[in-house]
Amino acid sequence: MLRQLHIKNFKAWRDTGPLRFAPLTVLFGANSSGKSSINQFLMMLKQTVLSADRNSVLDFGGAHDAVQLGSFREAVFGHDSELSMEVHTQWDLPSVMTVRDPRTTKRYFGDRLIFDASVRQSPRSRVVQSEGFSYILESSDGVSLSVSMGRDERRTDRWRLEAEGYDLVRNPGRPWELPKPVQFHGFPQEATLYYQNSLFLADLEVSLENLLRDISYLGPLRIRPERLYVWSGGAPVDVGWQGENTIQAILAAGERRLNWVEKARRKSLQRVVAEWLVRMRLVDSFSVVPIAEDRDEYEVRVKTSQRSPEVKLTDIGFGVGQVLPVLTQAFYAPARSTVLMEQPEIHLHPSVQAELADLLIAAVNAREEGAPREVQLIVESHSEHLLRRLLRRIAEEKIDESDVALYFCSASNTGSAMERLDVDSYGDIRNWPPEFFGDELEDVSVQARRAMQRRNERTDT
Repeated sequence: MLRQLHIKNFKAWRDTGPLRFAPLTVLFGANSSGKSSINQFLMMLKQTVLSADRNSVLDFGGAHDAVQLGSFREAVFGHDSELSMEVHTQWDLPSVMTVRDPRTTKRYFGDRLIFDASVRQSPRSRVVQSEGFSYILESSDGVSLSVSMGRDERRTDRWRLEAEGYDLVRNPGRPWELPKPVQFHGFPQEATLYYQNSLFLADLEVSLENLLRDISYLGPLRIRPERLYVWSGGAPVDVGWQGENTIQAILAAGERRLNWVEKARRKSLQRVVAEWLVRMRLVDSFSVVPIAEDRDEYEVRVKTSQRSPEVKLTDIGFGVGQVLPVLTQAFYAPARSTVLMEQPEIHLHPSVQAELADLLIAAVNAREEGAPREVQLIVESHSEHLLRRLLRRIAEEKIDESDVALYFCSASNTGSAMERLDVDSYGDIRNWPPEFFGDELEDVSVQARRAMQRRNERTDT
């Protein structure tokens, strides 16, 4: 699970400051305040590690990618190509990592990794280059070991590999120069040949790559439902960043079973989705069925009320089709993965937006095949109704305040700023930002004064 993220010089952010992520993290703020940039940065890193081009330090995305950032100059803060783009992140490991030094009997243990990296654009060639990176393995007792790769201070065209708490030993023979890093995060393959006891380096970068690969993204605009869906038995990685794989995901999860209390009855994903749509009062029934036996084509059928006829999803309101990918991805995502969502409340009635908060809580608390799923949700939202329901559930002890992280983003001439909302166990926000959702009290006050003024004017005449 991603625990902390700190970004410098990316888009609207000169410096985000250290952001603590919880199982459920929600970013609020005005338009163009930098909320989306947090998710975009993570997706840029994911696109990079998935790229076949290992020489490309960062993948800014193309026409078919979820995130398209253009170039380094377009993505860096203030379009200042002389700045370095920096990242610091921390995440929990799914199990304890053990590093053994083959030369000794010493072992190093840790259940958390910390990664730092810096990249910049060459002033001469405009090629994006790594400035170096480091990995730190931590346990409850503190730092276990630290490894970094950076430029030589005397010869910036040469690279050095250093470790703290671990004695790297060179192989005998004539030394050779280390090649440059792989992308923004990887040790060159030659490093394991250069040092006798450096095979563990691959474990560090693979852990980061797995963290990024396990991130899924659902954008703010989902595609319209279709009258017919084709599914040949494959299992999509996720619902797609426009929700294009939603129905295929529901069908592929046919054998998976979810519940919320240990030993409670387990339910299929399709049933969970249907029950939430009913609970949100969007439909009375929901099902995905084949059009005929031994056919690969499927229809999504719904009833909007108990007495209404069953119709296709395309024949009802737009909101159901927009929230369906949100419901599906929240429970379809693999265990211990991170789901990024933008505006899941779009096209939903205020009362349904409040119910959406309960869905998010249910998603992070869900169990699959008897074990906690530990799925993390990072959500960008404009919904006051979603926020107020979250605060109510904290007060009702439906979710602990430590499992929720709420942030407010604001824009300024010197770059966006992020403020974490200080929420207590009663659901109260101690540092409520001014004009968080507009000045609601001012609107009420002005309306009351104007109404009184008009009544007086009518009385005088």
